[in-house]
Amino acid sequence: MDSALIPEGVKRCALWKFLLALSIVGLVLLWGVYAMLLCWFKGLNVTHMNDYYGFALWIWADLAVIALGGGAFFSGFLKYIIGKGELKNIINYAVLIGFICYSSALLILGIDVGQPLRSWFIFWHANVHSMLTEVAFCLSCYFAVLTIEYIPLVLENRQLDRVPFFHNLSHTMHSAMAVFAATGAFLSCFHQGSLGGVAGVLFGRPFAFREHILIWPFTFFLYTWSAAAYGPSFTLFITWLTEKITGKKLVKDKVVHLLAKISGWMIFTYIIAKTIDTIYWMVDTAPALGFQWQFFYQNNALYTQLILFTEIIICGWLPGLLLIFRPTRENAKLRVLAMFLGIVGVCLNRWVMVLQTMAAPVMPFDEWALYMPSWQEVATTILPLAYGVILIMISYRYLPIFPQERELNPIAAPPEAVPEAAPETSAAPPEPATA
Repeated sequence: MDSALIPEGVKRCALWKFLLALSIVGLVLLWGVYAMLLCWFKGLNVTHMNDYYGFALWIWADLAVIALGGGAFFSGFLKYIIGKGELKNIINYAVLIGFICYSSALLILGIDVGQPLRSWFIFWHANVHSMLTEVAFCLSCYFAVLTIEYIPLVLENRQLDRVPFFHNLSHTMHSAMAVFAATGAFLSCFHQGSLGGVAGVLFGRPFAFREHILIWPFTFFLYTWSAAAYGPSFTLFITWLTEKITGKKLVKDKVVHLLAKISGWMIFTYIIAKTIDTIYWMVDTAPALGFQWQFFYQNNALYTQLILFTEIIICGWLPGLLLIFRPTRENAKLRVLAMFLGIVGVCLNRWVMVLQTMAAPVMPFDEWALYMPSWQEVATTILPLAYGVILIMISYRYLPIFPQERELNPIAAPPEAVPEAAPETSAAPPEPATA
């Protein structure tokens, strides 16, 4: 039965191995679910959040997965709007990763609300003066778009595709996918930007506060830019990791090099803008608010100037340069290193804009408010990771995610049966001729 669900022409591991791996990850998932239920039934007092840390580990994880999921909207934009047809061979995986990231973000917010049954309040009693309201609307709508983009892939399952209704529905949805890709890019740009805008308008938090372009702080544009830059690198890194685990080549190098090149140039241009923004904040914005920039990197063991150097130089300029130059981009080890550093860089950016913003003192008599999450926060932050691994495992096994997999990994055909030789018979002597 299981073999009948696997895509035709590809090979998968034995069912018992798949179920064993699924069970191991499932235990981690159950640990996270248990912690989530504790947060819901006992309240957020089981966490270590307080008046300083209303935004803490959850929100960092939320912003990080949203940024990493940017590979979905940007890859869709490149394929369906810009016309980069080669990306059709990786767009399915980009959509799956984006679907996991955005559903994880909504799950984290559901835990953070504390009373998920009242989550609908944000739509019915919307605070129209808050950027977080716009984030909630766009995040929910874009998740709906990702769901619509993921459904045709599900319908292409070997058994479901045999049903005429599902086959025709999948074909129809594929033909309209450019509309959904454009809609998704629009929605994603706005909620990515508004997440950055929330930090940028915090006048009482001079570490995060930025000057404005019209009504938007610089961070509005930097968040959108960084998601479009680092998201494709995350997609490529997870693809590489999947290839290593499965022992197969799943995407041709031509496709990988193209998306890596685009990601590299996006990272390179983003880090130029980020560097300019940081220097301007150092020499103008922070002094205008009565602070020298060194004030935000001293007298604490966690947030030192090394973290700024790591984010901008090691995890910004270095991966950008490695990916824009062809010799380093086409070197597999250097490319993977660049993608990994980029992922660390964007996560580190969200980390400092959430946790360091909350920790930094804003008054001369204030001290650094260092924070250690509770195990419930850690478990519920790992929960989306386990969920994502499980969904990737199931999708890879039963859905045709990689169009080039069959071509790159041909299954050896069984030797053709050699027909048995007919038994030799002695020829009868010719009959004598008669007159």
